[in-house]
Amino acid sequence: MVARAKTEAKKEFFALLARRKMRLTSQRLAIVEAVFGTDQHFTAEQLLAWSRLRDPSVSRATVYRTLPLLVQNGFVQALNLGKEETVYDPNYVDHPSHSHIICTDCDEIVEFESEQLAEIESQIRKQLGFQVDSMTLQVTARCGEFRRLGFCQKRERCSHRDPS
Repeated sequence: MVARAKTEAKKEFFALLARRKMRLTSQRLAIVEAVFGTDQHFTAEQLLAWSRLRDPSVSRATVYRTLPLLVQNGFVQALNLGKEETVYDPNYVDHPSHSHIICTDCDEIVEFESEQLAEIESQIRKQLGFQVDSMTLQVTARCGEFRRLGFCQKRERCSHRDPS
């Protein structure tokens, strides 16, 4: 996410909290800083760990209460990748029309945009009369390293990334 978009998104989130008469606690601030401080996809547990680096008092409950606010208001996107945990996409505000390739070997998530998908959206609108609210494509694939070597050295790196 571009720095300007991050700043604007944070301001919008803070305004949302104010409209809902919710306090901007140090815990919420740490969570928001962690969310808008990364371009990496993350789980709730990863967000908890990153938030606690900023404020050790951040509770699991506050993370799990804040994530739905972020998702429902379009600040992040929840992705169901067929795993036990939901993965969150912090790049949704900056690129709402991007799609994902998920490596089934190392769990790496690669984002991409496609002119063809934009054309399909236009076709749906023109030919069928629908206004598309959102459209995503999720591809699962095996990386080239796995095909060459029979295993993927990135598996450990992709599972335990730092937020920056």
